[in-house]
Amino acid sequence: MKGLMTAAVVAALASSASAEDAAKTSIVSPDTLAWKDAPSLPKGAQFVILSGDPAKSGSMVIQRLKLPPNYQVPPHTHPHFVFETVLTGSMGFGMGDKLDTKKGQMLKPGSLLLIPPGHAHYVWTGNEGTIFQLQTLGPIGIDYVNPADDPRKK
Repeated sequence: MKGLMTAAVVAALASSASAEDAAKTSIVSPDTLAWKDAPSLPKGAQFVILSGDPAKSGSMVIQRLKLPPNYQVPPHTHPHFVFETVLTGSMGFGMGDKLDTKKGQMLKPGSLLLIPPGHAHYVWTGNEGTIFQLQTLGPIGIDYVNPADDPRKK
């Protein structure tokens, strides 16, 4: 059943991407990216939207996130499926509502995460930063397990 659900989500993402790709083909070069501070993450993280409208329902969104060395994102959930691919560096990933780097695992470039909606998880970096690519359908959302961890409320 889990495999069928994942296949259905992948098919939905692919069909949305196909519709958007038909309207416009583009190439994104890493040296042209305009990184911005990520207001929904703790200070130090940056992001760039490569494609899609993160506020628009059903829009296929592709964004990159850059996390500095020795960085932590507290436990949080997303209201939608999220696909994350580690591009550079390494990124720690753990499940649960308490950040515990001993219970998670370090992911190397090329690693892919498929995170179902509503599953509490956290990420961190070690002595090197990381860049990862996130793909999902809009609108993008993040809800911190502990509301006091939400940097948008500080």
